[in-house]
Amino acid sequence: MKYLAGYPPALLAQVQQLVATEGLAPLLRSRYPGAMHEVQTDRALYDYVSELKSDFMRKAPPLSKVAFDSKLHVIRNALGTHTTVSRVQGSKLKAKREIRVASLFREVPLEWLRMIVVHELAHMKERDHDKSFYALCEHMEPSYHRLEFDVRLYLTHLDSGGERLWANPLPNPLPNPLPNAAAPVSAP
Repeated sequence: MKYLAGYPPALLAQVQQLVATEGLAPLLRSRYPGAMHEVQTDRALYDYVSELKSDFMRKAPPLSKVAFDSKLHVIRNALGTHTTVSRVQGSKLKAKREIRVASLFREVPLEWLRMIVVHELAHMKERDHDKSFYALCEHMEPSYHRLEFDVRLYLTHLDSGGERLWANPLPNPLPNPLPNAAAPVSAP
């Protein structure tokens, strides 16, 4: 249970029991009964992040890019990243700030997307995962720690071979364009 390292052994035993009895998926579905969120494109994600940023971090520098990244979880073992790229432009030093969110967060409840976005926004002000960093996260999302734990439970569920719980269902096949093709057509 690599996503739950550092949690108390008693809690890990409870999670292990849920994994063994396949009770993790029903638990998560009961906590988040709605469908996945509507933020599906990079533009929609940029707008969503910008709105949160304007609500809580008005004085922070602007973001140049916000995007879903399909390689993020696999390559960096991270769910989101924040980067600041500095470059010389004439006689000035320009900084571009980017936030990337793992594509996994396209198919989850909105609360979880908010949690990861809040985490990455907090890194714009606080670099380290310290007390002030988590205080800022809780300021932006009061349920931050519960949401983070639930995401870790979901990752454990996926890691143990579980299905994606809020993924888009496969589209229905097109209906037969000639539903009564076998029936003869009568002339008027």
